[in-house]
Amino acid sequence: MFSRYLREFTRRLTPIDWCSLCLVFLYVAYWVAEDLGHQPPLSRLVSFLFFLAIGYLLIRVGSALRGRILWSLRNRLIIAYIFIAVVPVVMLLILGVLSARILYSQLGGYLFVEEVQSKIEQVADMADNVASAAAMAPVPAKPARGPIATGGLESEISSLQERLPQLEFDLHSDGRLLKQLPSGRAGRFAGLVQSGDELWIEAEARHGQATVMARVPVTPPMLESLATFLGPIQIVTTEPASPSDPPESVFRIGEGQYRSSQRIATRQRTLAPSTAWWDFQIDGVSKLSSLLESPATHEYQESPVFAFYIARLSGLNGRLFTSLGDLSSVYIELFLILGLVFLVLEAGALVTGIVLTRTITRSVGDLYQATEFVRKGDFSHRVRVERSDQLGALGESFNAMSGSMDSLIEEQRIRQRLENEVSIAHEVQSMLFPQKIPLMPGIQLGAFCKPARGVSGDYYDFLQLSPTRMAIALADISGKGISAALLMASVQAALRSQLLLERNASTSAADVVSRINRHLFLNTADDRFATFFFAIYDSAQRILQYTNAGHVAPMCIEGSKVTRLEKGGTIVGVFEDAVYEEGVLELQSGATLVVYSDGLIEPENVYGEEFGMDRLQEVALRSRNASADAMVASLLLAAEEWAGTAEQADDMTVIVARLGAAAKASSAI
Repeated sequence: MFSRYLREFTRRLTPIDWCSLCLVFLYVAYWVAEDLGHQPPLSRLVSFLFFLAIGYLLIRVGSALRGRILWSLRNRLIIAYIFIAVVPVVMLLILGVLSARILYSQLGGYLFVEEVQSKIEQVADMADNVASAAAMAPVPAKPARGPIATGGLESEISSLQERLPQLEFDLHSDGRLLKQLPSGRAGRFAGLVQSGDELWIEAEARHGQATVMARVPVTPPMLESLATFLGPIQIVTTEPASPSDPPESVFRIGEGQYRSSQRIATRQRTLAPSTAWWDFQIDGVSKLSSLLESPATHEYQESPVFAFYIARLSGLNGRLFTSLGDLSSVYIELFLILGLVFLVLEAGALVTGIVLTRTITRSVGDLYQATEFVRKGDFSHRVRVERSDQLGALGESFNAMSGSMDSLIEEQRIRQRLENEVSIAHEVQSMLFPQKIPLMPGIQLGAFCKPARGVSGDYYDFLQLSPTRMAIALADISGKGISAALLMASVQAALRSQLLLERNASTSAADVVSRINRHLFLNTADDRFATFFFAIYDSAQRILQYTNAGHVAPMCIEGSKVTRLEKGGTIVGVFEDAVYEEGVLELQSGATLVVYSDGLIEPENVYGEEFGMDRLQEVALRSRNASADAMVASLLLAAEEWAGTAEQADDMTVIVARLGAAAKASSAI
């Protein structure tokens, strides 16, 4: 069995599949060789091709699994429900969690930066106060850094240093930091400064002639006092990267490239334990602006400082909902309860969807099994109906369909038998039409009959009465189908029997039509009749004798002149003693006789307008110089194009006789 599955699997593999598998095996061989200490050639190219092959194979396997999994309607509905209802909810939850983490991360960074800014403002206020006092008090001649023990500023500085340990003052600052202020601004500078491998909070203020700088180093003890609601904090300073720095240590910020220089981190802080299952750890980072002092030139340039921290969600909530006090936990718990209810409702909806899916697919499965029985010819199988819903109604409808299947099959057999009989009748009727148009000097004939159904009620015929005389007949039997075809056969037999018995020059077209009329009247029902046109052409004298018994008037075309052949009488088969006249035309050489049934002029276009005799006459005049067969084809094509559809309402029959033309071999269609 395994070998059979293996053969089936390999049979379905395409050349691209084989190439992808070979690339995978080649990559495994390279990996084994590298693991053994060898370095095969083109390993990077093989790795790239391996990932392409893996991607292609995953797509192929996914397509195959998709076809197998999605074949079942149950799987389709479950997957559709998951993608419609579950996946969007999960994605919204993930988006909400990510948004909350980003929000809380930025909240922690914002609060930390606010405290750093508060510390910077504190140092700036101290520098401003000392500068204001120095403008009104004598200042030692030598610049002083650190605690000032002399002068009128001693008490002021001492009190400030008690409030902020490690605070230093320069009472004779050169104002370099004030030069970093934008043009138009002056008076006080405050910010972070990287100087002497240390990070300082520095402030410089000027009052009158006194310029004072105050600064305090950013140390782990200072970080311990900042943002106590956060966990461990670490500050990383940067400096511009040099070409000699390793590429992995260089990172880009905006248009500049930097590398980290020093790290300042808290030592005693630990992350608070979780207070609840939702009390997650939040990681955050903030970017602060700082000035980097060049040791050689004492010039300043921008170099960012990054603060990394971790915190608990509960600690950040405490600061976020400070105004609510003890009520903050109530809001959080209410939000969590609503979220839990939402998840429970979603789970219930999922279970309900699966149950409904099983209900639907079970009914579909039963119907599928029932169709298999029907396909095998067992129409006695019935679907079990257990519900009164639409699925139950579908099962009942299927049972009713199975019960009526036998009768439908029997009807199909009867219809098939009738179609076979019609086909046989068509073959028999085709033998009644002229199989080969007779050749006679001075006349060229063409004819075509296109039935609306399997058999035709139209009848046309040619019979040569003498070396120079040709009989032409066209009849349109009332009705369609088998009954009209049978009457057509009767007309054919009666006409041929009369003409074969009377092959003399005195044969009259009116007499022939009268005898056909009496034959139909005596041998058919009262509601059966036919229109009939009969003509005899004498090529020696160029005389056409005709009788039109209720038929649409044929056309005789001589040059651009058209004569309608209307002389005759009423339709045949209705009145036993009907009298018919005979028309006689003396024709010029090249005259064309066009005889047709009403099915050729009655086709309607999309607007309900008939093709009509006038349009047929226009087409006949345009093609009057063509051969008889070509003219027949032109007339039929014009009528079909006017209707715009292949479906016919009536039989189409047309005869074209080029009188006075050279005879040409032709066969009736």
